Amino acid sequence: MALDAATLDLVAAELREKLLDAKIDKIFEPTRDEVLITLRTRTETHRLLLSARSGSARVCLTQETFENPLTPPGFCMLLRKHLTGGRLIELRREPGDRIVFFDFRCTNEMGDLVVNTLAAELMGRYSNLVLFRDGKIVDALKRVDFEDSEIRQLLPGLPYTLPPKPNKPDFLAVSGAAVVETACRTDLPVAQAMGKAVGGVGPVVLREAVWRAFDGETALAACDLNEEQRQALCAALESLKAEHAAGGHPTAVRLPQADGSLKPVEFSFFAPRQYGANARLTEYPSYSVMLEDYYATKDRAERLRQKSRELYKAVHNMYERAVRKQAARREEQAQSQKADTLRLYGELLQANLWAIHKGDREATVENYYTGEPVTIRLDPRLGPNENAQKYFKDYKKKQTAGAMLKKLLAEGETEIEYLATVLYEVESAPGEQALNEIRAELKSQGYLKYFKQRDKRQKPADFLRYRSSDGFEILVGRSNTQNDKLTLHTARGKDLWFHVQKAPGSHAVVMSHGEDIPDTTRQEAAELAVLHSSQNGGAKVPVDTTEVKNIWKANGAKPGMVLYEVYTTVYVTPRPGLEEQLRQK
Repeated sequence: MALDAATLDLVAAELREKLLDAKIDKIFEPTRDEVLITLRTRTETHRLLLSARSGSARVCLTQETFENPLTPPGFCMLLRKHLTGGRLIELRREPGDRIVFFDFRCTNEMGDLVVNTLAAELMGRYSNLVLFRDGKIVDALKRVDFEDSEIRQLLPGLPYTLPPKPNKPDFLAVSGAAVVETACRTDLPVAQAMGKAVGGVGPVVLREAVWRAFDGETALAACDLNEEQRQALCAALESLKAEHAAGGHPTAVRLPQADGSLKPVEFSFFAPRQYGANARLTEYPSYSVMLEDYYATKDRAERLRQKSRELYKAVHNMYERAVRKQAARREEQAQSQKADTLRLYGELLQANLWAIHKGDREATVENYYTGEPVTIRLDPRLGPNENAQKYFKDYKKKQTAGAMLKKLLAEGETEIEYLATVLYEVESAPGEQALNEIRAELKSQGYLKYFKQRDKRQKPADFLRYRSSDGFEILVGRSNTQNDKLTLHTARGKDLWFHVQKAPGSHAVVMSHGEDIPDTTRQEAAELAVLHSSQNGGAKVPVDTTEVKNIWKANGAKPGMVLYEVYTTVYVTPRPGLEEQLRQK
């Protein structure tokens, strides 16, 4: 659900109460669609998140920790220039619209006091942040020129104008009776008809009014409602308006899924009844807490996706290049396999020197292996024996190339396998630290030339640690470098090693401490190996397992690439919730 104007009204009121007269301390831009502002009051410090991301546009206070880029983006630098040290003197919402204005009293370059306004326009894919002063735009997070919109441009120096509003009355400013009267002029379903009659609220509010009025859904068209039904609908709308006027009850709705998880589906300023008895309703102490919790998982994944996009593209290009190079080598190998024909031609020419003369362009001789005639092309500038020797020389070249190609093909397969594991690691990286470890690994292998470690004092991430139902510790590597460390240095001889068969994934090791490992622990470790692999989500996934003492690493092998010959294979389907159940707290 998108944040509607009615809920935003309550969010803005909450922020106004907490932030008014606060002073800006720091400004960051963690991603290209988000700005984080630290504000200090006399007693507290607050972190204000302004998100212009299309799927989760919002303003709210946040407790989340963000990883900021090494170089601040241009818009962030502009906000720091114009807003740092400014004091919030007013926070207001545009009536009937999803726009919040933050007015800051600041000191300009000349030392004069000015009022800079930051507008948070939270309108789906048109969401934006715009800084303006005295009615003129200083700059926008997403600039909009004439090619993007003929109606409204957002460029430095242009007057700031409000976006066009729909020609519908605001839910908060019109009576329930007026909404019902307008809706009942159409033959649309009731909730849909009210959506055409009023603005400022999302469908969840109008569906809720229908649900409360009729004790559930109704198939009736709005124009078919009798007087009693209209009165009931009007009363339901007024009750929702009254709840909003009283400050509401910030509530999120989650629905149980087949895998046992809870999917966030809605939030609003009231506790919805329309989702039935299976719905899980969570009421929050504030609208900021509700918004942060609702969007937390989604936003975290999106931020990481943005940060990993460039690295993924680079590794994907490396992978594609390696695949193309391997295909070219196979084609060349196929050509080199014709070397035996060159040797045969040399032998046949030597056996028939008497019948060949200098200046001949070809010679037809009998293949004494098959008894069939063979036509051999000749260089007319060379004599019979010189032509034979030329074929022998070309044969030796092809033979040498074939041996070299065999070695290069083996190296190519190893490289493709390695880059496939790196691609998986980038896709599944849990945070910026993990991405930095991957970048450092690629630099050490010669794939990246220019990577500077962000923080050399930063400790490398620990293994993922789990505790089996039988009490055995299970360690899982987070990267190829960690996989090497876990398998080759941390684990010992009789510790049990797990890895999905012939697919990218993490190494998983059960630390035995010399004890026999029960079947339950073996099963759980195998499932964890699947969960931390490219085969996550599959059923009956093959997992190889062996004692650590049976594993070795070839000279010059890339990180995470190990060899083993003695092993057994089990087929497992990971159980929902197992990872969380076994994770060490």
